[in-house]
Amino acid sequence: MKLKTTALLITSLLVLAGCDQAEKSAQQLMGKAAETAKQAIDDTHKAAEQALSDATSGLISKKEQPAKETDKPESSSQEI
Repeated sequence: MKLKTTALLITSLLVLAGCDQAEKSAQQLMGKAAETAKQAIDDTHKAAEQALSDATSGLISKKEQPAKETDKPESSSQEI
């Protein structure tokens, strides 16, 4: 009777240990999947920004350049 009870307890512990290991593996897998999804979102965001930049043909950066050019004469007049 003691042998059967001991065997049952050992079997139960092994099953619980296996479940714990399976849970840890599942958590690691979910973490990797989340990281992969985040990277895909970041890559998509970068591609969308690049496509928007290409579609506007750099109009936004061209608007910023005149403001920078007004600063250049001031600095050149200081050099003179």
